[in-house]
Amino acid sequence: MFKIGVLVSGGGSNLQSIIDKSQSRELQCKVEVVIGDRECYGVERAKEAGIDGYTLDRKVLKKELCREIDKIVSERGIDLIVLAGFLSIIDEEFVNKWKGRIINIHPSLLPKFGGPGMYGIRVHEAVLKAGEQESGCTVHYVDTGVDSGEIIAQKRVKVLEGDTPEILQKRVLVEEHKLLPESIAKIISERR
Repeated sequence: MFKIGVLVSGGGSNLQSIIDKSQSRELQCKVEVVIGDRECYGVERAKEAGIDGYTLDRKVLKKELCREIDKIVSERGIDLIVLAGFLSIIDEEFVNKWKGRIINIHPSLLPKFGGPGMYGIRVHEAVLKAGEQESGCTVHYVDTGVDSGEIIAQKRVKVLEGDTPEILQKRVLVEEHKLLPESIAKIISERR
């Protein structure tokens, strides 16, 4: 069975979409472990679903954070690491070791509105401020840059008149919940 490790920092709604699709067998994988870089509901979601969850304190661990994550995912024989709202920056050593086996979901149509400081509501504020006609989400491989890895898939979302950052964020999130499992399924099928 293809094993996934998911890294989270927040509520874990993208994690939930993966759990739901794997439990219904639409996604042929097992969520083996979930790791949070702070106390967050994402880790609780994992535990509620019977998945091992770990909370690592990024403030305490600092440079050791990636080593601790590496230790956990290596011991579990993880095939793919999924960053699902994970806010800590992964170090170069970790990225190089797991190259081609780490993906991230970002709430914009990369390469637009990516990079340092572009996460959460800030992305949607920037999209609206720029007067964009559309936004969306992107799943990409993680490289040593920020939001700069090879794009796997994207979904587009129209920007509507009267959109606030919060309203746009909710519409994009609906598409994230579809795109992330679809992207994982694509990777699994390519590796079989």
